[in-house]
Amino acid sequence: MTDRRDPVEDVGAAMPSGAGGDHRGEVATSAEGGAGPVAGDEGSADGVAMAHGASGAGEVDGSVGPGGGRDRQDGGAAPSTGARRQRSFLVELPVLVLIAFVLALLLKTFVVQAFYIPSESMLPTLAVGDRVLVNKLVHDVRDPERGEVVVFTHDDDVPGAAAAEGLLDRILDTIAGGFGASSGSEKDFIKRIIGLPGETIEMRDGVVIVDGDPVAEAPEAEGGYLSRPDTVDFGPTEVPEGEYFMMGDNRPNSSDSRSLIATVPEEDLVGRAFVVIWPLGRLGTLPLPDYDDPLAASEAAASP
Repeated sequence: MTDRRDPVEDVGAAMPSGAGGDHRGEVATSAEGGAGPVAGDEGSADGVAMAHGASGAGEVDGSVGPGGGRDRQDGGAAPSTGARRQRSFLVELPVLVLIAFVLALLLKTFVVQAFYIPSESMLPTLAVGDRVLVNKLVHDVRDPERGEVVVFTHDDDVPGAAAAEGLLDRILDTIAGGFGASSGSEKDFIKRIIGLPGETIEMRDGVVIVDGDPVAEAPEAEGGYLSRPDTVDFGPTEVPEGEYFMMGDNRPNSSDSRSLIATVPEEDLVGRAFVVIWPLGRLGTLPLPDYDDPLAASEAAASP
């Protein structure tokens, strides 16, 4: 059976060689920069001689002294201003590079991170090769919402292991991810939140039903985000407290909370994907769907 989950790699990590039939996805981040020294103009101070005329008034001229050269006031050659600035810049450059690297690492680790989409499980919303930015702070200030496209971690071999780790382990894993490294079998996945904690989820004839009410979803051809509905019935099942029910937009070709991934604890959420940044032809935001549209809800309930 083809694995249709969506692991994601850090943009700094190795990129997948192709989409193929594998529906797993990984994401990576990268940053580069450079700087070069800037040289200043050299200058020198020459001494001048004062010549007195008959009227006693003095003027500056370019006369030379008895030795055939201009008189110097400092007794020797002095370093030019440009040379001093260049040496100072070269001394400060490593410090500036280190500061820039630390700031970029902190930004990527705690604020925003880029992810690469390698699979088709989120079509048509996200295509193979898309790069998205993920806000890693948004769920610190509010609860996750239905309809958000989110990145989350999941351990393939030991379900729940990511949630069981201590704070120090998670910080070290996050820092390792900042350098493009992944920890063990833990993967990053990208899906859409469909069920919230405590809700009962089921699917009948391709329509998702939450607590007895149909969710207003539609295929892309009708202005929605689905590739097409999945006619395989599911549930009902109750979402545990503190966890979220995930589904891919490519419903017939997505392994999600209906199967292998199960529900996702809130502590495993990396953040919300809010914009596609690459390729430029697909540049755009990832807004929240309007599930409060009663007309769309009635059409969803009536669809086969």
